[in-house]
Parts: sequence; structure tokens; C-alpha cells
Amino acid sequence: MRSTDIRSTFLDFFQKRDHSVVPSSPLIPADPTLLLTNAGMNQFKPYFLGETAPGHSRLMSVQKCARTSDIENVGRTTRHSTFFEMLGNFSFGDYFKAEAISWAWELFTRHYNLDPERIWVTVYLDDDEAERLWRRVGVPSERIQRLGMEDNYWSMGVPGPCGPSSELHYDRGPSFGREGGPAVDGERYQELWNLVFMQNIRGEGSGKGGYPIIGELPARNIDTGLGLDRLAAILQDVDTVCETDLLAPTFRLVQEMAGRRYPGRDGSDDSTSIRIVAEHSRSIAFLIADGVMPARDGRGYVLRRLMRRAIRHARKLGIDDLSLPALTSSVIGNLGGTWPELTRQSDLIREVVTAEEEGFERTLRQGSQILESAIRRAATTIPGRTAFELHDTYGFPIDLTIDAARSAGLTVDENEFAELLEAQRRQAKRAGQGRKGDAVARQDTYRRIIAEHGPSTFVGYSATRAETTILSLIGAAGRMRSAGQGEEIELILARTPFYAESGGQVGDTGTVRTSGATLQVLDTRLGLDGLHVHAVRVLDGEVRPGDEAEATVDADRRAATARSHSATHVLHAMLRRLLGDHAAQRGSRVEPGRLRFDFAHFSPVDTAPVQSLVNDYLLDDPGVRVWEASRADAEAAGAFALFGEKYGDDVRIVDIGDASRELCGGTHVGHGSQAGPVHIVGESSIGTGLRRIEALTGADALRHYDHQRDILHELADLLHTRPDQAPDRLRQRLETLAETQRALETMHRAELDAHAERLASQAEPLPGGWLVAQIVPDLTSADLRTVATTIVTRRGPRGIVVLGTESAGKAALVAAAGPGVQARDLLTSAAREVGGGAGGRGTIANAGGRNPENLPKAIRTAATDARALLATGVLG
Repeated sequence: MRSTDIRSTFLDFFQKRDHSVVPSSPLIPADPTLLLTNAGMNQFKPYFLGETAPGHSRLMSVQKCARTSDIENVGRTTRHSTFFEMLGNFSFGDYFKAEAISWAWELFTRHYNLDPERIWVTVYLDDDEAERLWRRVGVPSERIQRLGMEDNYWSMGVPGPCGPSSELHYDRGPSFGREGGPAVDGERYQELWNLVFMQNIRGEGSGKGGYPIIGELPARNIDTGLGLDRLAAILQDVDTVCETDLLAPTFRLVQEMAGRRYPGRDGSDDSTSIRIVAEHSRSIAFLIADGVMPARDGRGYVLRRLMRRAIRHARKLGIDDLSLPALTSSVIGNLGGTWPELTRQSDLIREVVTAEEEGFERTLRQGSQILESAIRRAATTIPGRTAFELHDTYGFPIDLTIDAARSAGLTVDENEFAELLEAQRRQAKRAGQGRKGDAVARQDTYRRIIAEHGPSTFVGYSATRAETTILSLIGAAGRMRSAGQGEEIELILARTPFYAESGGQVGDTGTVRTSGATLQVLDTRLGLDGLHVHAVRVLDGEVRPGDEAEATVDADRRAATARSHSATHVLHAMLRRLLGDHAAQRGSRVEPGRLRFDFAHFSPVDTAPVQSLVNDYLLDDPGVRVWEASRADAEAAGAFALFGEKYGDDVRIVDIGDASRELCGGTHVGHGSQAGPVHIVGESSIGTGLRRIEALTGADALRHYDHQRDILHELADLLHTRPDQAPDRLRQRLETLAETQRALETMHRAELDAHAERLASQAEPLPGGWLVAQIVPDLTSADLRTVATTIVTRRGPRGIVVLGTESAGKAALVAAAGPGVQARDLLTSAAREVGGGAGGRGTIANAGGRNPENLPKAIRTAATDARALLATGVLG
């Protein structure tokens, strides 16, 4: 059964059981606690927690997932992947264990036609109910095993929803491993489907059976995850996930590029490397397509690690040319029909992998030089600190360090390396621990408020003022009963006109007034989906929960922000028109009168045509239309959804003329002309394949134009000309100045040559050569060096020059000599006379000190040392 049929069979099965399909969320999750989307349930976390209600209690999805926790197993096992598609069905307070178990059995045995005699099941240690239900559908007790929290209690790896799980495994036969079920051998008894009975909330902990269960979810839920790769390997009767139709074209291409045939799952280096290169190429393509760019930390580091691992194994296979451009193109060709973002971002993917692979080649060369130096110095062992520096500073992989050391008959202190790496991780964890703990506590407070009062009612699209009620005050210690003058707290309102920061748009500010208090709103943000949190300062009086209030947004600031937001949409559209669809938004910051826009592109962008396109379009005064639809209908209508943004089933769409249609929850102008003018003030690189444009809008842009005009008029006045002639006049002045500077430099060189000629003619002849030792007034240290080297050139190498001068109230000395002399030695004693020290190496040296009055004595001392040196015949 092909992968397309596996997907459609799953979706058809659950559609007949009243499940609605939900599109895959991007690999960049909306959840700030997660680095990457690692499970199908990630986008449904607010539903599990009861923070928001789904439009339907039964959902299903085919979710893109990225997990690197098992990265070292990829290629070494038949089943591990860093990217995979997870088929999932979900219930939110609807069906539970009985239906999930019976449907899973029915789908496997009747629709995928898996042999029921080869299906094994694991359940959580004390889950008697799950075992009983499995026996009821026909699984005998001897093929049901109970495992602990590490294996059969599922969470996202961070605090949040969790619960006991039950996994379906398939016996692949004796050639894959030992008998005894999943508890004995995970390669032979391969896990395919995990049914999670999502009913609890986990706290902080190790995630290895060590996290505490801190509560129960508002309802009992079902979350399942069926790995498409693993099921395809079974149904297509291939040994590894790399040989399924999901990866087979790329898998074959690796072998062609290497000129080697896959030896099978024999555990050899070639076998492992071929699988790693093919599997990682798919992950790389999907991550870049979803907006991840290589970086030194965060999700960008995950991508870079995958790329470098793939490149290293390609080199092991003998692929010396660039490999990732062709391999990721193969992924796009194979999976672009199912995942069209791959095709849309194909140019960007090619540019990113090409630049990164070329850059890694330079890293390897630089790291290799440092490593070779360390190998030459080492007796038996390369220090772990050296290996750590190579890893941390240069990105040089530890396994390459170990391989190189082994080839030289050395070892690496891997224990010290591991200690340094762990210390770095602990330091990073401590840095974020306090912030995380406070954030978790506040999230709990927000959940209680939503449970008690429901979500905020936002009225800010149509009004900037609203009558409302104060629901809650939140201080550092949690919810408060009252707050007085000068206190800064968080405020929850029943109805609010304040826009909460999201989608790049900053939160509103303004005032809240009660009968007894005035509060300044400093910022507004989302505590949870649907809960507006206002950061306020009490200006006067005392405020309490339950007070009636009038909330007023700073209307001028809101209007300036709306101009920037609408301008950002048009800027996005014009960039894609000029550069191509790959130039998609990768981040933004929308503020009053100012915007920052990050987008995917590889080379500097001439902003002049971009600015002209944006302003011409806005001057045509396109209409701004805001409408709502289902997400599916909106995307079918061509609405642009931004990676990393979170959208519900029903979405808000903003059209600006016929050029821009985006899903957006922000505030906008009523007509396009109200957003301008737009003045781009900067364009720069912010990382591999990422550019940033900064611009001013509206009155801020006009003030900037006025400032530039004032500067031009001031410059014209200084040049005694009209503003329109100022550039030509300035250019003429600069050319004249440059000619004058060249003439002065020529005169100065001639003056220095004259000094050198005069001093050379006064050289003292000595048995071992000649000596010039004099004070030359009114020269700089640089001039002294020029004169000294010129004398040596003219008189020949069998001599020594020592010159001194006073410059800027300090003494300066220079020594120059022929080959074989360390000029610094000539100035060591002399430098002490002027209260300083000597520096330099080879035949030229310099010295300086704070006592210029001692220069004559210093010159005599240096001359004495020079005569003694010449008498030895060192220059003879």
C-alpha cells in the first residue's frame, strides 16, 4: 500500500466516525514551551487544557513532526526518524479508551490487513481497564505487556497535558531481533501506534519517569499518533523507513552519488551513512520550508546539526561535491505534491543548503588546522577542553575530533568534554529556570480566571473605548484583592478595547478609570488564547476586582500602529512580487510609525524599487476589506498564512486591494492611502537566508523626510550653493581635497626621504658594520619606522638604526637592523630609560615611554648596546 493510500485510508476511516480533518500545523510551533512541533497533539494543547473549546469534539490530522531526541539512533536502527508524518485521531471530552482501542484494532486488522497474530500491545503498569479492553477485541494476554512511565506514560516532554498510553507493536520476525515482545526488543516488535489517554497535567521533571503529576485535565481525552513511515515499511515489506516510497528516491540518489550499493541492514558504516544522509535530507527540506534557518542556537541549531551530520556522512561515503542541493531537490520532487510548501520554498531550500554546505566546508578546514596543531602537541591524549572549544566555537563535530585523534594514535578526553558540555547545558537551564517557573505559575492563574470568568471580550476592532468591569488583579504573589497608587500589576477586564500583542503587532496602551482610581495601561498581551492581560500602573486611588471602569485606548498610537501593520502587508506582497514567492515573511515587529520585516532571501535587496512599488500601490488607495471564513475556505481563496502563527478553525482575513490577502488578527487602516508614506531606512542580513527591512510609516516617515531635507539645506549653505546642486559641489570639493592630500603625501614622503638621506650620510662606521643613532624631532612613530627602514635599504643590511622622537608628550623609539638581529633587544634597556617597554619582532622594533626628557640618555644606551652587538660580527 502506497503512502498516499495509507493516509487516505486513515482519514476516510475516521471521517466515517464523525471526525473533522484539521490541517497540519507548521514545524515551528505556536507553543513557546516547544522548540519544534513534535507530536500531532501540539496544536490542540489549549483544547486538552480546557483553555478554549474546539469547534468539534472529534478531530483528525496528518501532522508534520520533528524530533531529534533520538538523532543518534537514526541510521543505526530500522525505525527512527528525525522527521515523520503522524496520523492522529483526537477526542476532547467525547469518546475514550473503549472506542480508541476498538477502532485502532479494526483499522489495523480490517483496513490495513495487518496479521492480528503479529500485533502486540503495551499498556501502563496499573491500567487494568486498557488490558481488559484489548482482550475484548481479541488480543490474548500473552501478547499484552505492562511497562512503566518512561515507555507508557506520554507527555510532550514539557509541563502540560499527559496521560497513560497504550502502544500497538508489530512483530517483524526473528531476523529483526530477539523473541519476547516489545519489552525485550524494539527493533523486532516495532511500535506503530500510540494511543494516549490524555487525562492528567504534568509538572517540571526529567521526563524519564521523573516528572510529577500535578492535576487532572478538565475532561478525559484521546490523543493518538500513528507513524506513517513505520506503517509504510510494514505494508510495503521493506526493512527500513528509508526504503519506503516516502524516501526511496532520495535513498537511491545517495547511493548513485556515492557510487555504492546499499549493503542492507548489516550494521556497516556504509549502511548507516546512506540511511542517515537520506533521512536527514528530508528533515532539512521540511524544516527550511517551514521557516527554520541555520543558527547557533534554538531550532536553527537543530537544523544546522542535521545538515552537518548529513554532510559528514556524505563525505564518509565519498561524496566530495555538494550533496544537499540535489538530495533536498529529490525530497521536493517526491513529496511536493502532498506538501506544497516544499515546492513553494524550493528556491529558498536550495539556497540555504548550498550556503550552509559551503560554509561547513570552511568550518572543517579551520577546525582541522586547530585539531592538527593539538595533535602535534599531544603526547597520548587530546584534552577535552580542546575538543569542547572545537565543538562550541567552531562547530567542529566531536566524532570527527575522535576519528582524527584515533588515526594519529591518540585518544580524546571524552569525560572532560562531556563534563564541559553538561556544565554549559546546566548554565543555560539555570538561566531560564526562574523565568520558566514564574511563567508556569502565571499560566495557572490565567487558567483559573478563564475557568471562572471565561475569555475576554475584545471590542477593539470597532471601538477604542469601552465600559467594562475589572475581573481580577494579578501581582507578583498571584491574584490580589486591591492595588494602590504607584503599584504595577496585571489587570483582567471583562470587555476590553485594548489589542493584545500578537502577529508582530505591539499591544495597545491607554488608560482605565474607575470611580476611585486612574490606571495607566503600559502594555497588553495574551496570557492565554482569548485572555487579554493588561500591564498597568496605578496612578492614583485604589482599585479592586468588581469595580466598574472605562477603558480608553491611546487612539493616536493605535492609528499609527494600524498604518504600520497595513504597510507591512503591502511590503510583504511587493517583496514577493519582485523577488519571488520564497521571499515570505519570517517575522515582523509592527509599532507606531515603524515596522521591522524579516523575510527569506539570500542576497542584499535594492530597496529603492521596493519602496516605490509600496508607495505607488498605497497612493492608488486600494480598499481594505476584513472578512471571516473557515481556514480551509480562506486558504482556498489564496489567503497567505504565516509560518509560526496560530489560527483557529475560523479565521480573519485582511485584503488590501488585489495584491495582499493574509490571515491576520491585527488592526488596519480603512483605505490603503492612509498607511503611507513608507520610507525604508535599512536593509540587512540577520542570518543565513534571512534579510530584514526596517521602515518608517505615516507621520514618522514625513518627519524623517523633513530631517533629511534640513540636513540637505544645511549642507547647501555650507557649500554656498542651492540644495539641488549640493551633491555636485560636494563631489568637486572632495575631489579637490583628495588631490591636495595626495600632493601633501608626496611632499611628506620626499621630506622623509631627505631625513633618511641625511642620516644615512652621517652613519658611524664600525668594525662590524655601521650605526645611526639620533633624535629626529617633529616626526611621528610611523614616520620614524619609515625613515629607519629607508636608511637600512640605502646603506645595506650590515648596520643598525636607532631613532627617537617626542610625539604627543611621549617618547618614541624605533630600531631597525639587517637580517639575524632581534631589533627588540636593542631597545629593551633604552625603553626603561624613558619609562616604558619595547615591542616587535625580527628586524624592526619600537618602544615608548612617559619620560621624553630622557630621550638623549635612551639613545646613548641603545647606541652602546648596538656597538656591542656589531662588535660580535653578527652582521658580518
